[in-house]
Amino acid sequence: MIGYVCKYTPIDILESFGEKVIKIDPSISNFDNSDALMHPNMCFYSKSVLEYCLNNELNEIVLVNCCDSIRRLYDVLKTKKEFNFIHLIDVPHKSSCCSVELFKKELLRFIKHYEHYSGKIFNVNDFKNILLNKISNGNNKPANTTSLNIAVLGARCKNSLIHIIENCNVKVAYNFTCTGNNITYSNFGENEDLLTYYSQNLLKSFPCLRMAALNKRYEVINENKKNITGIIYHTVKFCDFYSYEYTRLKNKIHLPMLKIETDYTEQSEGQLQTRIEAFIESLKVKQYTNNNLSTKYKRDINIIVDKYLDKKLVMGIDSGSTSTNAVIMDENKKIISYSIVRTSAKSSIGAENAFKEALRKANITKKDISYIISTGYGRVSIPFANENVTEITCHAKGVHFLNERVRTIIDIGGQDSKTIRLDANGNVIDFAMNDKCAAGTGRFLEMMARTLEISIDELGPLSLKWKENINITSMCSVFAESEVISLIAQNKEKSDIIHGLCNSISSRTISLIDRIKREGAFMITGGVAKNIGVVKALEKKLKEKIYIPEEPEIVGALGAAIISLEKFKL
Repeated sequence: MIGYVCKYTPIDILESFGEKVIKIDPSISNFDNSDALMHPNMCFYSKSVLEYCLNNELNEIVLVNCCDSIRRLYDVLKTKKEFNFIHLIDVPHKSSCCSVELFKKELLRFIKHYEHYSGKIFNVNDFKNILLNKISNGNNKPANTTSLNIAVLGARCKNSLIHIIENCNVKVAYNFTCTGNNITYSNFGENEDLLTYYSQNLLKSFPCLRMAALNKRYEVINENKKNITGIIYHTVKFCDFYSYEYTRLKNKIHLPMLKIETDYTEQSEGQLQTRIEAFIESLKVKQYTNNNLSTKYKRDINIIVDKYLDKKLVMGIDSGSTSTNAVIMDENKKIISYSIVRTSAKSSIGAENAFKEALRKANITKKDISYIISTGYGRVSIPFANENVTEITCHAKGVHFLNERVRTIIDIGGQDSKTIRLDANGNVIDFAMNDKCAAGTGRFLEMMARTLEISIDELGPLSLKWKENINITSMCSVFAESEVISLIAQNKEKSDIIHGLCNSISSRTISLIDRIKREGAFMITGGVAKNIGVVKALEKKLKEKIYIPEEPEIVGALGAAIISLEKFKL
């Protein structure tokens, strides 16, 4: 079994040798082996490939010299005795007649290397039959004109990313990433040299960012623009090439775009799913608005209305990392009751507790609730919910219901921070999330409160009594805690330290706001909205008053309840 990483890899040649070829799709939990062999700041894709190969005992691999990180990976693999066959293919960066000849020679060198290693002889007829089969079957499926079509661009992405997108009931119509299968083989003549033909077709692929003819990337996207609803642009940590292109592309291609960055670890997939689902939810809202609601959507709504026509109460439930909140609403958008309970070790238990508490306060039973929408990170783990929607969309609904003037939402919860920009109708225009570090979240403040030996409720009032302006410079929660411990050792006043923490949180939040282009009015939601010190620090930096809801922790659940109710009124 031979692994490869790049779309310019001659996999058809390997298959003609009778070998099984797999695209390496690394899914790892740590970099224990690769960190010992590579620099910590090396591209996370090359590190994950190394980790994957070592963990899965894959000892045959073909690489392409697309970048310095892959070359470095090749150098490391050559030193490991575990690998039986390693080959680095030198791909020209142009697609001219001279480049085709150069690439053909490179393929011949590769064939000779593999013949020497395997003891097999390259069979031209087997190779030709493989190509004929691909020509007859075709490679690119046509875009679906009746559903949302997503184009995935940027750096190499895991199959799980594609699955997350497709699980949102949309089609990945175009995969233009490094490993996307977008080669269309043209017909070849009887007397045409097969390797020349093959080299030409590989070099005619949707160009890698390292290729010279970059304009072709934008031409292909523009040609297919009418079939693309939105673009998800993927970048890899410590790979700056694609981050630069994203900025350029956003200014050239006027389509909704979502930029995501991954490090190829399994731990980040929950946050990744939230971002992708929120982006696609916003695309669906635009599609339904533009089409005046599709026939299928109307049919689905009618089924719901017919099924629950005799019931008028709905619920939204927000399962967060710190608290789980539920809101019960009637048909007139009046809040009947709400609950805020601590999230349990299992999100389903916390949701059940919040559900029962809201029912108890309203003096009703479960049978009185017509429809339930769940949101938050634990939304998929709530068995009694009829549907789940991301917290991005739910917060937008909840905030617009409370104050239609708000254009920017600042949501600082227990696990992450989010900023969301709205249009005049309350639809999501853009959003940004800080999900790489706990600094600036509710968990961060809980940690600091314990370090300062005070309750979290005391943080806000104490911060207003500051006298000395102290800067907390560390960007990491753990290092920030060490910095606070050092300040305590210097006998600094608690109020001054807390004021420094509030300023630190506000600085991180401002950077998130600026990523989506700040626009007033502003509203803050989430548990941290109850910390007056953070609010004041943000208002000072924004130079504008921030609207605080009467109960900021239930805004997500409120939005979920409103979405439930809208299904009955459409």
